[in-house]
Amino acid sequence: MTTANDAGDSRWLSAEEQRVWRSYLQATTLLEDTLDRQLQRDAGMPHIYYGLLVQLAEAPRRRRRMTELAKDAKITRSRLSHAIARLEKNGWVHREDCPSDKRGQNAYLTDKGYEVLQKAAPGHVTAVRQAIFDRLTPEQVRQLGEITRTMVESLEPDCAGADLPWLR
Repeated sequence: MTTANDAGDSRWLSAEEQRVWRSYLQATTLLEDTLDRQLQRDAGMPHIYYGLLVQLAEAPRRRRRMTELAKDAKITRSRLSHAIARLEKNGWVHREDCPSDKRGQNAYLTDKGYEVLQKAAPGHVTAVRQAIFDRLTPEQVRQLGEITRTMVESLEPDCAGADLPWLR
């Protein structure tokens, strides 16, 4: 009996696909490392914390449900709780009970956190520009947008019964 996982049934990557796949992995790893190092150096926070602060800054009244933060950051609730605790220790974020659901909590961005984010943003956008947009033509930027949107649409998980990090 053979299965789809048997080597004979696999659709192996062509040499070109393998080259593109490995290049993509290297680029995304290097990009995340570059952005993380820049934010650690300039703002004293990892990239994941910056992303959480941005989510809160863009939310109505600078507040979001913890479960929504975890979902959008694609991290476990435990990892989010640890990150929010660190941000609270810095005075950048506070937690409060959710008024509409006694089991839930909201995180909200403090004025101090908003100031930190405003100071960190120019250096971060410079790093993003240098790493990506300054190196691409307008046509390549458009293509990259199309490619990444297609990837997101095909990879966005169906939450029904899925083992998703933010549900753990």
